[in-house]
Amino acid sequence: MTGLLIKMFVKNKDNVENQEVRGSYAMLSSVTGIIVNVLLSVFKLIIGIISNSMSIISDALNNISDAGSSIITMIGFKMSQKKVDKDHPWGHGRMEYVTAFFVDILIILVGFELLQSSIEKIINPELPVISNVTLIILAVAILTKLWLFVFYKRIAKTINSAPIKGNAYDSISDSIATTAVLVSALVAKFAGVTIDGYVSLLVSLFILITGIKAIKETIDLLLGQKPDPEFVESIEKFASKYEGIEGIHDIMVHDYGPGRKIVSFHAEVPADSDICRAHDIIDQMEQDIFNEFGCITTIHMDPIVVDNAEINLMKEVTTNIVKKINENYSIHDFRMTDGGERVNLIFDLVVPTDEKVDKEQLVAEIQSKIKEENSKYYAVIKVEHSYV
Repeated sequence: MTGLLIKMFVKNKDNVENQEVRGSYAMLSSVTGIIVNVLLSVFKLIIGIISNSMSIISDALNNISDAGSSIITMIGFKMSQKKVDKDHPWGHGRMEYVTAFFVDILIILVGFELLQSSIEKIINPELPVISNVTLIILAVAILTKLWLFVFYKRIAKTINSAPIKGNAYDSISDSIATTAVLVSALVAKFAGVTIDGYVSLLVSLFILITGIKAIKETIDLLLGQKPDPEFVESIEKFASKYEGIEGIHDIMVHDYGPGRKIVSFHAEVPADSDICRAHDIIDQMEQDIFNEFGCITTIHMDPIVVDNAEINLMKEVTTNIVKKINENYSIHDFRMTDGGERVNLIFDLVVPTDEKVDKEQLVAEIQSKIKEENSKYYAVIKVEHSYV
């Protein structure tokens, strides 16, 4: 069913880097979500009122909020496709994240409202009147929401969309919540016991948990989070195939919305390279990365000595010293300056971002261990954190 809808309504469906194609996917997702959730909410609201079931009414209101989420998502995609302007040179892609934030807030507000109603129902319980039609509609609603989860998940993965991924999470939570409502209805019909308020409370908690989880992920995107390790690894592997590139470091990835990544890194080249030739290689690499990954890349060229036996030996010795202190540490930009009585070993030391270290103490420890190798060596160290 999902594949058929995509085939019918998305032209050039495989060209997901194209913003118009992404917009078509988003429009299909939003319209489908609106139609399905409006229909579910209408049917649930009718049977909830007729049967006097707070849990069914809560579930219906949850579906109404889902329809609202789809509308907001659709608006966000439309706004994100605005062309660049003088105030927004990187476009409006982050509007997807902003609208996702509003969707998450809406989910949480609905959860709190239902929580309050559920508590009132627990204090003043009434036995709902459950018919066979009610049970059938609830069962159909569960199956529909499970399909919607698969539908959203596929589209979210295809176009890498945070708002649609959030809708997928919401759909699977809705399936669980409606299952709980169905159990409540079965208990009321066949056992004559009301657990309606408690199930409504459970539904509201599901909604709140879903909203809180989703808003955390959205805030992470807005603040700027660590890039996908697979993406970073792909960039490193791609760069390694170029002749004359000894290695890359200081990778930074800036996310301005799906399909709008800005990447920068340092590329090490032999110090005795022809500078014009090295520059041409770097230029070609920037263009090739854009063609391969769809991201704008800026590369800084770092010349390093690769054919000096003493430098290579001391780089290896220094690396081993650093690794013995912490296997996750690394060095780059290693060079030596001979001042006669003292030889400076100059390098950058990279420590994990989340590790709390006393930089002065760490530098002193490495300097001491290097001096133990040979007293003429003095380490000049810049401690930094990785951005990936």
